[in-house]
Amino acid sequence: MSQSQATLADPALDYLKRFKSIRKQTLNLVEPLETEDLVVQPVSDVSPPKWHLAHTTWFFEVFLLVPNLDGYELFNKDFPFLFNSYYVAAGDRWARASRGHLTRPTVQEVLAYRTHVEEHMERLLLQQPLSPELTHVIEIGLQHEQQHQELLLYDIKYILGHNPLFPPYKEDPTEGSDGSSPLEWLAVNKGNYHVGHQGEGFCFDNEQGRHEVHLEAYEIASRTVTNGEYLEFMQDGGYTNHQHWLSDGWDWLGNQAVKAPMYWINEGGHWLHYTLYGLRPIDLNAPVMHLSYYEANAYASWKGCRLPTEFEWEVAVGIHQAGTPENGNFVEGGHLAPKAQSDPGFMGNLWEWTSSAYLPYPFYKAPDGALGEYNGKFMINQMVLRGGSFATPKAHIRATYRNFFAPQCQWLFSGLRLARHQ
Repeated sequence: MSQSQATLADPALDYLKRFKSIRKQTLNLVEPLETEDLVVQPVSDVSPPKWHLAHTTWFFEVFLLVPNLDGYELFNKDFPFLFNSYYVAAGDRWARASRGHLTRPTVQEVLAYRTHVEEHMERLLLQQPLSPELTHVIEIGLQHEQQHQELLLYDIKYILGHNPLFPPYKEDPTEGSDGSSPLEWLAVNKGNYHVGHQGEGFCFDNEQGRHEVHLEAYEIASRTVTNGEYLEFMQDGGYTNHQHWLSDGWDWLGNQAVKAPMYWINEGGHWLHYTLYGLRPIDLNAPVMHLSYYEANAYASWKGCRLPTEFEWEVAVGIHQAGTPENGNFVEGGHLAPKAQSDPGFMGNLWEWTSSAYLPYPFYKAPDGALGEYNGKFMINQMVLRGGSFATPKAHIRATYRNFFAPQCQWLFSGLRLARHQ
């Protein structure tokens, strides 16, 4: 360690260490790919892995280096236009659906861009005390890149899983966990509960505005739905009977000719599915994944149940962590002890669809500037998912994390957990 590094305050050293580790992990995720895999965009929802490598770098360059490092010049004057995602305040952007057209810059140029920005970020961290305002943006940049690491795996799987050769991404099984435990129902009593983030740890702005909600008595399943259970729905005409589908979902089903979860393939009457480790027979005990909200809601209806609201889900995690109190009258949700954070029963297996629309909490206010576009402007036409997946960085697994996607999306690592009224 150099003398300048040794005299740094601990926060600067910690940020430098995390920055290097997170940036390395992104490269680790693309290491199994061939160059050809890095540049394609099969559909508009999927971004080429090369674009992720550049966009996460652009974030640090535009939001940290340009305004804070004296004398810093853009690596390439065209990159802000090519690799901005949706930040209107940050300037014009190349169309999302056309990211696959960008055969140039090359992969090697993008990797050189990453190296350039990493070297200058180290200079930024070494040369000055870190103000609260600066550390906030650094933290957002690190969290942002970790979010893109999960998105990278979504997109990598889509690219490889829609190749007729079904090439494996890795050789070792990495998807989901065993769901063969008996399904039990966890009861939650009627009452008022607190939800939303509290404490000193990091959270995104959409988790803030801790507030009280009233919940009627309900029960929630002890685990997510399995492939075998979902297959029963399919065999009972689940995809051909309109009775259990929302109108939008039924239209989507017909227009897209959907007959099964994404990556399921019927060969000679036997169901296979593409996984990150290649084409495999369906494991009936594993959690069903790659469901849209429409499919999750239809299955819940077929079972005579429903999806939990995001508040029911969060409160149930708090009860699961704390244990049901003897009086059973009130349990405060939204704050997890380390025991619950490592418990796969509720978190870290698959993102779970809830029945809640993605809306602001009371007291929510989007931050000023371009970073205020991070979450708030998407609070329309989206549904909330909770829990995290096997691809979610562990530091992001918390009860208050609010993921959100449009109801037709299937390519994320999503499943469902049933709820019902008591």
